[in-house]
Amino acid sequence: MRGWKKIFHANENQKKAGVAILISDKIDLKIKTIIRDKEGHYIMIKGSIQEDKKITIINIYAPNVGPPQYIRQLLTTLKGEIDNNTVMAGDFNTPLTIMDRSSRQKINKETQALNEALDQKDLTDIYRTFHPKATEYTFFSSAHRTFSRTDHILGHKSSLSNCKKTEIISSIFSDHNAIRLEINKKKTAKNTNTWRLNNVLLNNQWITEEIKEEIKKYLKAMTTKIQHSKTYGMQLKQFQEGGL
Repeated sequence: MRGWKKIFHANENQKKAGVAILISDKIDLKIKTIIRDKEGHYIMIKGSIQEDKKITIINIYAPNVGPPQYIRQLLTTLKGEIDNNTVMAGDFNTPLTIMDRSSRQKINKETQALNEALDQKDLTDIYRTFHPKATEYTFFSSAHRTFSRTDHILGHKSSLSNCKKTEIISSIFSDHNAIRLEINKKKTAKNTNTWRLNNVLLNNQWITEEIKEEIKKYLKAMTTKIQHSKTYGMQLKQFQEGGL
């Protein structure tokens, strides 16, 4: 394919399933590891971009039967490969939240268990983080006459600041719409103490709860410090006045 000569794929012999990862010719990606599923349901590539930036990309096509359980098992299979440089994307064949269905049907126990497993790996839905109340979808079921978002891009919570924006793009070549994720290309300047909060992170409940908890700890520590200072001040005053 023109402009995309680096193509990594995994296919099942009977061609019932298949996934692929295409790398632009403009990207200098050095591959370290490739893991292919014999049944064509996932492929993982691990390498580095621009020599020093590590990245792990996992493309998933979950089976129609029991997709939450399949993805949970895959997380166990690849547990040694998933880190804060991991991006997991593809057709999960299941909505992850109630907002991912036009019918607003509640998620079942299997999907709840999947979300818990993702949370344990510190993986989060990037699109939902950026658009917590959005009602855009990637798939239309003609049988149920409902829209849903079964295609997802997951990233590590600690790496969300590297994400610039994400959006759903209409496709005329597939029955699924695509999800586009744009990553910040700028390198962080060396030897600098400048830090800036990415406001998008505040859309993520996990992050806001962590911030609240840290604020509580800080206020508690400061209160203790102030109390100690007052006690020391009173003792010093009594000493100066000959009371100690």
